[in-house]
Amino acid sequence: MSESSREEKLQAWLEAERAMWARLKPGTLSMSEVVQLSPREFFDGIGRGDLPSPPIGELMGFVPIEWSEERFVFQGVPDARHYNPLGTVHGGYAATLLDSCMGCAIHMHVKPGQGYTTTDLRISYVRAMTVDTGPVRAEGRIIHVGRSTALAEGRIYDVDGKLYATGSTTCLILGGK
Repeated sequence: MSESSREEKLQAWLEAERAMWARLKPGTLSMSEVVQLSPREFFDGIGRGDLPSPPIGELMGFVPIEWSEERFVFQGVPDARHYNPLGTVHGGYAATLLDSCMGCAIHMHVKPGQGYTTTDLRISYVRAMTVDTGPVRAEGRIIHVGRSTALAEGRIYDVDGKLYATGSTTCLILGGK
């Protein structure tokens, strides 16, 4: 990728993140409120600022960027507040991003009245993130959705496509018929 196209892509990523931060409104809904909405209604409502955005995003510094039946993408910029004692971003930052994007990918497939919870989370770290990494995206994709369990996979990458971590999850589907 040429330096100018990389810079354009970086600026597009940063603008998408700024625009989403400007729309988000903090707060939470109860589980009983969330399960009354279709996944599309829920995430579109958060993205428009009509529904509150879960506080974990503000705490960890990441926002939803894209969601569809095929994938769910969060974006964040790791910084010094995410550092471990070794001077790199703590692995928990990547684990949280991956748990979130994979869980939300599964959420896109549950029916109104259903919820889900992570039962297994596996992460493989490829390289360390630092304050110089810049924005990263965590992309979750569905592997399988059954009646009682769902599986998803995810990856964290930067604007150059450099891979930082991969993961997979199993979630238990709750409620519904």
